[in-house]
Amino acid sequence: MSVALQALQMLAVIALSILASAWQPAPGHTQVPIWPTAPQGPNIENSGKVDKLVAGRPWTYVNDVSRPTMTVYPPKGQNSGAAVIVFPGGGYQTLAVDLEGTEVCDWLTAKGMTCVLLKYRVPNRGPSWDQQCGCDVKTKSSKPLEDAQRTISLVRFHAKEWQIDPHKIGVLGFSAGGHLVAAVSTHFDHRVYSPVDAADRESCRPDFAIALYPGHLFIGHALNPNIRVTHDTPPTFLLQARNDPVDDVRNSEVYGAALKKAKVPVEMHLYDEGGHAFGLRETKLPITRWPRHVETWLKSIGVLR
Repeated sequence: MSVALQALQMLAVIALSILASAWQPAPGHTQVPIWPTAPQGPNIENSGKVDKLVAGRPWTYVNDVSRPTMTVYPPKGQNSGAAVIVFPGGGYQTLAVDLEGTEVCDWLTAKGMTCVLLKYRVPNRGPSWDQQCGCDVKTKSSKPLEDAQRTISLVRFHAKEWQIDPHKIGVLGFSAGGHLVAAVSTHFDHRVYSPVDAADRESCRPDFAIALYPGHLFIGHALNPNIRVTHDTPPTFLLQARNDPVDDVRNSEVYGAALKKAKVPVEMHLYDEGGHAFGLRETKLPITRWPRHVETWLKSIGVLR
């Protein structure tokens, strides 16, 4: 066997290994690329289990996402017409794809909502990747924000087909995903990428927003200057613990204050205890019962009956 052929076979084995380690949704669900053309270069995405337990169970991470996808989970039972696009957290370095992703979709679909899980880009490598903003240091362009805007427009574009009310499309995110919620809630008047097809003619403004233990919003002693709240920012629900060791509670406080100042409807729940990255997994701490508060809030703003 020639050296060249041996090298090709080795590359094929490596490629298959990488594909096998990439995250896949449960049977019956399919990831759909959100961009019509795939990025150039190899797909080195990988996933695995984290031994650090949350409510007694491990959680699944996804690293090195360079090819963003969305997975659509249809509602169970009576369809409310509402849809929620979910942004898992992970510090713009990884994605907690089950703890802050698929488990959220199980809850939302059980309440009659369509859930769209966005696997947004977190390359977590390269000299210009800035974890703090999930953006390129040199250009300040944010791939996660591009993916979020694009996905909102895609869901609105397919609203009739997917039996979704185009005026009831919201976003929900955890930690860095909570920052992404705030970013897309305040950057919808212009697209941060060049339109690629008819879907990009649809609005990328979410109709409501839910940010859970968000990060990257409190910088210095004030709100992140890139988060420019206006009266058109969508109604927002905020939740965080005062003892959060990863993202200071002031992230929620300064964003909530800015929303109130702009006369944007905001509901904020702050707890003394709770820590960070608990997802939907209920423990003895009251903060982990937050989904009930969200359901009540969604009814109060007319998203759910």
